[in-house]
Amino acid sequence: MLARPDILALQALARRLADAARVETLKHFRAPLDVVSKTTDFDPVTIADRDAEAAMRALLAEVRPEDGILGEEMGATAGTSGLTWVLDPIDGTRAYISGTPTWGVLIAVQDQTGPILGLIDQPFTGERFEGGPDGAIWSRGEDRRDLAVRSTTDLASATLLTTFPEVGTPVQGAAFRRVSAACQLTRYGLDCYGYALLAAGQVDLVIEAGLQPYDVAGPIAVIQAAGGLATTWEGAPAHNGGTMLAAATPALHAAAMKLLNA
Repeated sequence: MLARPDILALQALARRLADAARVETLKHFRAPLDVVSKTTDFDPVTIADRDAEAAMRALLAEVRPEDGILGEEMGATAGTSGLTWVLDPIDGTRAYISGTPTWGVLIAVQDQTGPILGLIDQPFTGERFEGGPDGAIWSRGEDRRDLAVRSTTDLASATLLTTFPEVGTPVQGAAFRRVSAACQLTRYGLDCYGYALLAAGQVDLVIEAGLQPYDVAGPIAVIQAAGGLATTWEGAPAHNGGTMLAAATPALHAAAMKLLNA
């Protein structure tokens, strides 16, 4: 268990990393931009993705060179401290290149058991969602408030979010639709901002598949600090990626998991 001064130092550094990424991402947002695909199935990447991760890595190399790093664009760098920084410089590059403000910068610090603290930053709106051992907070400039999930316990009253309507494989998509049919409202396309809205008490569920560790480490920390749950569809730790079932309450989590695995 890290001592409180260590946690505070890590939180301060996470904010510095987010500030550095804001500069790089805002340079190119809603501006002419070259986009290339990392795969044949259109997995876009831009100079903003690469420069934002490079800026965060440079700061980590200066301040905490003993820590490991796992980033979407530049892979894994081994460390010796037992801590790893998990970075997604732009979660939602498709949203970014479309000009929608639902992408974000994801930052987490984790040990072998999972995330210790995390951050979801939306540079264009100036919103920052943070979670750690002392709880979760939202900030925008000088404005700050605590984050807390909703108290919803039944699917019939729940709002569900996901990013892609197909939700993974055909089998996973069918499982998602079972949950969606039981919910009051389903919305699509919000990337990491959906997890932030869950932590902020605006929605009740986020269900996704086909995820990487850098997609989920930051959101897991924020949601858990706000009082929610974030696991795989089977209820296991989700920080290694794969599937995600994030819920406001244990009862809602159990009900969704039952339908996902029916």
